[in-house]
Amino acid sequence: MTDIPYKIYLEETEMPESWYNLRADMKNKPAPLLNPGTGKPMTAEELSGVFCADLVAQELDDTTPFIAIPEEIRNFYKMYRPSPLVRAYCLEEKLQTPAKIYYKFEGNNTSGSHKLNSAIAQAYYAKKQGLKGVTTETGAGQWGTALSMACAYLGLDCRVYMVKISYEQKPFRREVMRTYGATVTPSPSMTTEVGKKILAEHPGTTGSLGCAISEAVEDAVTHEGYRYVLGSVLNQVLLHQSVIGLETKAALDKYNIKPDIIIGCAGGGSNLGGLIAPFMGEKLRGEADYRIIAVEPTSCPSFTRGVFAYDFCDTGMICPLAKMYTIGSSYIPAPNHAGGLRFHGMSPVLSQLYHDGYMEAISVKQTDVFEAAEFFARSEGILPAPESSHAIKAAIDEALKCKETGEEKTIVFGLTGTGYFDMVAYEKFHDGDMTNYIPTDEELAAAIATLPKVAE
Repeated sequence: MTDIPYKIYLEETEMPESWYNLRADMKNKPAPLLNPGTGKPMTAEELSGVFCADLVAQELDDTTPFIAIPEEIRNFYKMYRPSPLVRAYCLEEKLQTPAKIYYKFEGNNTSGSHKLNSAIAQAYYAKKQGLKGVTTETGAGQWGTALSMACAYLGLDCRVYMVKISYEQKPFRREVMRTYGATVTPSPSMTTEVGKKILAEHPGTTGSLGCAISEAVEDAVTHEGYRYVLGSVLNQVLLHQSVIGLETKAALDKYNIKPDIIIGCAGGGSNLGGLIAPFMGEKLRGEADYRIIAVEPTSCPSFTRGVFAYDFCDTGMICPLAKMYTIGSSYIPAPNHAGGLRFHGMSPVLSQLYHDGYMEAISVKQTDVFEAAEFFARSEGILPAPESSHAIKAAIDEALKCKETGEEKTIVFGLTGTGYFDMVAYEKFHDGDMTNYIPTDEELAAAIATLPKVAE
């Protein structure tokens, strides 16, 4: 047995005091958000009508490498952070691989995921601004749960638009949000004008994150004292989630461990961006090199089959335009169970890094993901979220490659949360009712053809 423990814990005093802004080290900065009406970069004043002022400043700052974490947020973090970095000894044994596998486990809080890292930050800045409340969207429900917790802690109203298929499949996740005081509405709904429009154009739709975003934004801008907050994609969210990567690197450095491969699931990009942040920073500065892999579902393949272009972040086309890898805001994903990965686009930061060749991306089938999830659960004793299981699938595949070649590579992946609210999906998998959906080239081409025309 090696002297490296199963779980590497940092002391409370070792928790990061600042978030790391990866954009500061990017030679090619992510393209600015554009006003869909004028086609010009969004100003701080324009963004402040939708987002909190302090968050707007973070969104637009691409030069400051470290941004201090307010004491109030750090005190909240201490309830569940630092989170453990776990050596997957049992998984390694089951696979009979020479690879060394580590996972950063972000499920040690009631929300069950990494989303709380940004939820408390965004709620804090809303409270600081004197707002009544915030609106948001949620796919699988982790973000909505995390935000409802943060708002309850700070005494803010919380309105959540939940992708309809997830709302129906995950009633207990919905009830956790309501327990924390949130209002939860299945999206698309008849409570907003954009929701009515989407339902008229797509009767019976099971929804998407793009739909839910449109409704949440409309709710915020039409009610005084409210602002919209987002759980992924935006620069500010990746900034807050950098605590994941900073802790991971600090834990590895304690034992002089240098990873060869870093893997994260990719929907909008929050956990992946947070996990890889300090490692990618070293790569950008020429201080070290890592193989970084983004893993997405075949049913919503933004990186692997999308285009790098300006697009709306929402289906209702009322949000600013972001330059990202996208399969088109009009694309409605199949009602698969990895709800948190059902977004048509990808973080502009990660999109630029991918475009510049600093990372790679793969897509995996739903049934393969659940096979990996079940194998992991039986090996490591943790029931993983479907989203996280995309990274697990890729990590297992890389470990098996090491078994074939005899290479002793070190693999690190992000276990973003637990899957205890995803038992309908697990049931379908066990009963043989789960299917894989892969959009045709024609379907994707039709959605991509609707991209807005932007002069660059």
